Amino acid sequence: MHVTMVKKQLLSGEPCRKCLQAEELLKSRGLWDRIDAVVWAVEGDGQSPGMRLAAEHGVDLAPFFIVRRPSGEQRAYDSVLKLIRDVLQAAPVAAAATAPALDQLAGLAADYANRPAPEIVRWGLERFGADCAIAFSGAEDVVLIDMASKTRLPFSVFCLDTGRLHAETYRYIEAVRKQYGIEIRMMYPQPQPLESLVRNKGLFSFYEDGHGECCGIRKVEPLRRALTDYRAWITGQRKDQSPATRGDIAVIAHDIGNAGKGGALLKLNPLANMTASDVWAYIVEHQVPYNPLHEKGFRSIGCEPCTRATLPHEHERAGRWWWEEATKRECGLHVKSD
Repeated sequence: MHVTMVKKQLLSGEPCRKCLQAEELLKSRGLWDRIDAVVWAVEGDGQSPGMRLAAEHGVDLAPFFIVRRPSGEQRAYDSVLKLIRDVLQAAPVAAAATAPALDQLAGLAADYANRPAPEIVRWGLERFGADCAIAFSGAEDVVLIDMASKTRLPFSVFCLDTGRLHAETYRYIEAVRKQYGIEIRMMYPQPQPLESLVRNKGLFSFYEDGHGECCGIRKVEPLRRALTDYRAWITGQRKDQSPATRGDIAVIAHDIGNAGKGGALLKLNPLANMTASDVWAYIVEHQVPYNPLHEKGFRSIGCEPCTRATLPHEHERAGRWWWEEATKRECGLHVKSD
C-alpha cells in the first residue's frame, strides 16, 4: 500500500494551516512514517503535481491523501481522521488501553473532577482513540463532538434511533454528520421484542403503565449492544439536569451497569459540572449546530410521543415523560446499578 499526502502551497509560499495540523497529528500518533510521498498543490498553478491529482480524483480540499493498494485500486481521503481510522489503523497504544483499576480510579476521578470539559475529552481520546465513543442525541452531545473534533484525535460516535424521534431530530443528526465529517453509527431496537410490545400493547402503552418497558426495548438494549464494541464512552450528562438522579455523577467512573470490549467499561461525563447556560454559551461561541426544536420551546428532547415543550418557569426535564412522577423521569440509560 502506498500513501501520498497532497499539501497546498499558498501564494505566499507557505503551506496551508490545515496541512500543517494534519502533519502534526500524524506525527503525534507515530504514523508519519506511513506516508510514502508528499506532493504540493501550488495555488494558482493547475499543472503542479498536487493540482493534477486533485483534478484527477475530484478533490477540492487540502490536505488530501491518495491511497494506492497492491491491486492498483486508488482512493482519495479528504479527512486525516478517516485515513487514520480506515487505513493507517491509528493509535496502537489507545487500542490496547484498558479501563483503570478500581483502586486507581478514585484518584483519577478526583484529579479530573474540576478540570475543563475539553481536557477530560482529550484524556479519553488519547487513551482509547476510536475505542472511545460519544453517545449522541442532543445539544450536550454535539458540544462533545465539537470538543473531540478539535483534538484531531480518532473517536467514535453512535446514536440510538428508537424509531420514534422527531423529524427535526433526524435532520439534525444528518446536519451534524456532514458538518463534522464523521460517521454516526445508528443503533436500532431488536425487531422481535419491539414487534411483540406493539402487538400486545399498542403504540402508546407507556401512557398507561409507564415508559420503562418501551425505553428498555428501544433504548437500553441497543445501548448495551453498542457499548460492547468500545472500551470507554462519553456522555453529555450534567448534574443540574436532574439533581435527584444525576446530582453526584463523577466526570470519570467505571460503568458498572454495562460491559465494554474486553469487559470493563469506562464512562466519562465531561460536562458534569456545566450548566445549561454553559452549554448554550459554548454552542453560540463555537457556532455548533443544534436541533431546531430548541427554537420551539423544547429544552430536553427525546422521542416524539414522550417529549413536549416546556414553559419558562419549568425545569428543562419537565417536558420528558411529564405524566409520571419527577423522580421516575429517566429512560434507564444512566440509572445506577445497586
